[in-house]
Amino acid sequence: TKQKKRHMGDTKHFCPVSLKEHFVLHPGLHEHAAKYKEKIYYFSTSEYRDKFLKSPEEYVAHNQPIQAPPLRVCLLGTHGAGKTTCARQIADKLGIFHIQFEEYLQELILPKTKKKIGLHFDEEHEEDDNKIPILSEELGFSSQTMNKTETEKSKQEEELTDEEEAIKANLMDDMELPPEVLDNIVLDWWKKEPFRSTGFILDGFPRTVDEAEYLSEQGLCPDVAVYIQVEESDILDRLFPPRLKKWKEKKHKKMEYKKKLKELKAKIRV
Repeated sequence: TKQKKRHMGDTKHFCPVSLKEHFVLHPGLHEHAAKYKEKIYYFSTSEYRDKFLKSPEEYVAHNQPIQAPPLRVCLLGTHGAGKTTCARQIADKLGIFHIQFEEYLQELILPKTKKKIGLHFDEEHEEDDNKIPILSEELGFSSQTMNKTETEKSKQEEELTDEEEAIKANLMDDMELPPEVLDNIVLDWWKKEPFRSTGFILDGFPRTVDEAEYLSEQGLCPDVAVYIQVEESDILDRLFPPRLKKWKEKKHKKMEYKKKLKELKAKIRV
């Protein structure tokens, strides 16, 4: 085994072409191996092997060792497992970016939706539905026409593109994001600055087998994938008290709102 290690190339069992061109440590395969200057190199694809053999000097070390890419971590786990808390601490300690995947999706469509959407934000929508419409009925025709024009304008502004519709469907109904949408989001973290040279911890992605296969097919290899496993009782103890508090506050606001509405109707009658 020591002799085999000595005879391996500068990038060991990682593909030198993937490292040079994409700054990614992509494991090479034994069936795509080549020998150069008595050293064995492994490649992720046969095309990369052929590319290496055409001009090997471009992909080997000369005066100094080949620079390794920065750390890229995928942090996985169920909702409430503490991924975001852990990810922030790790990112601060290692000096890398923290990317919260669902939060990033929310930011992409927030300028048009004006508020966060999804299963965890349904309560806010219910509250919004009960606010102004009943009051506006009591204020007269002019205010109604103004409200209509404002709602028409807001509808025009909120028209989403196909990509934004796919993101919305993912957040609302957990629909799969198509590969062309993932291309516009995920590729940048591996291939563009400042992520490319700094590194990152990706919190909450991949979430499904299809998303994991997408990373594999694109050659986007994380250096570490960590899954946080937590007992259901611990998650319940962590999430239930703040949810209950929020529900009580919401109920109190509704009661206050109904009280004010009743007083307003009484004044209008008088």
